[in-house]
Amino acid sequence: MKPIWVVDDDHAIRFVLEKALTRAGLPVRSFSNTRDVRAALQSEGPPQVLISDIRMPGGSGLELLAQVKAEHPRLPVIVMTAFSDLDSAVSAFQGGAFDYLAKPFDLQRAVELIRRAMEQSESDGALLDAQAHTPEMLGQAPAMQELFRAIGRLSQSQVTVLITGESGAGKELVARALHKHSPRADGPFVAINTAAIPKDLLESELFGHERGAFTGAQAMRRGRFEQAEGGTLFLDEIGDMPLELQTRLLRVLSDGHYYRVGGHSPIKSQVRVIAATHQHLEQRVRDGVFREDLFHRLNVIRLRLPPLRERREDIPLLARNFLQESSKELGVEPKRLSESALAQLCAFDFPGNVRQLQNLCHWLTVMAPSQVVEAKDLPPEVLEVAAADAAAAEKPAPATLQPADAVAAQAPAATPPGDWMQQVAEQVAQDFVRGEAGVWDRFSQRFEATLIEAALAHTRGRRIEAARLLGIGRNTITRKIQELGLDADE
Repeated sequence: MKPIWVVDDDHAIRFVLEKALTRAGLPVRSFSNTRDVRAALQSEGPPQVLISDIRMPGGSGLELLAQVKAEHPRLPVIVMTAFSDLDSAVSAFQGGAFDYLAKPFDLQRAVELIRRAMEQSESDGALLDAQAHTPEMLGQAPAMQELFRAIGRLSQSQVTVLITGESGAGKELVARALHKHSPRADGPFVAINTAAIPKDLLESELFGHERGAFTGAQAMRRGRFEQAEGGTLFLDEIGDMPLELQTRLLRVLSDGHYYRVGGHSPIKSQVRVIAATHQHLEQRVRDGVFREDLFHRLNVIRLRLPPLRERREDIPLLARNFLQESSKELGVEPKRLSESALAQLCAFDFPGNVRQLQNLCHWLTVMAPSQVVEAKDLPPEVLEVAAADAAAAEKPAPATLQPADAVAAQAPAATPPGDWMQQVAEQVAQDFVRGEAGVWDRFSQRFEATLIEAALAHTRGRRIEAARLLGIGRNTITRKIQELGLDADE
């Protein structure tokens, strides 16, 4: 373990910190001036943590901080300052200090602060190693791992893909990953949000226009299909595309040709189309606002991106990554989440999904008062939900049963009409009375068959989607269909 360096011209301060850190089992080394510290940095490299006074003869602690941050940006620096010198503490934060100790300080608090700085130093080193191989998407949740496997299976394919998921979940990241790992990776990736462009301009945006095609068309313009030639065109929020443009898109997907607005010569398209939507396209088809034939053209392979509330185990990883990104963008030291703050974030539902978490981390980088973000530092929308949950938890519990009530509770409750579990229990009891054999197998098979038939009816026979809804594997549903004889009519 690297030592902790203490820099102060006051012998008493150096002495008490040395003793406190030694008792805590931490290696420590003291300096009386910044000149010796600079020489040690050159010859020995950085320590684990640097603790420096601000005002010292022969050199300012703020000047030392500036040099350290320029040469060793990941080294945590704790600044010591007198209560009357808090303006300097603000300057220290602006210079990238981890935190400050106001003299006279409590030794126990000082050791705790130094330990937190050490933890950040160690985690930053691990994070730097991980960032050297950081993929374009992050996720340890089973649903994300399944998505990564699907992207891998599609890596050599150029088939059309439909990505579904809530707004802010990261559908464009999935599209970019599909492009990056495809044979078209050397070609362009062009994205367009069909819901963000006015209806009158969308056709020209997609297919381009000839000069004079309409008022204001003073020159020929290449559309997104031409811009994406040889690569991938990502059509985001495809469910909002106007019907007349759906017809033109269907024609391109069907025969690979299109016309610029006002043009008369067909243009051959060599573009892979990836579409995305947060809407239920099957319902849009039933409502008559989305073409069924286009839906089937797009729905060759469907990938579902889970919302963040279904992959809460990914929140710490994503939050650390976003805090690092925000710190680089703003040129400041990255903030670190305390355990209590991280616990509240993991309990939050994030209706805006990954995009909301990213914005929240940017807000924390700017607004959190110290390097370690505590639960109280989180933005109001998180704190309000946490407060509401705490209030609900404090509501008085229902009255406990009195002895007479407890006896009554042991009697069977009245079965509501249509309670299928009770009906199954009664049927099983009748079979036992009649001496029927094989009750377990017979009822298990009927139960499995009912579940699979309901799922297949909901997905219109698509087995992969039915398996996902049931929470079983594709091979499992195929085997069950065969075993239960559900494909006899196919």
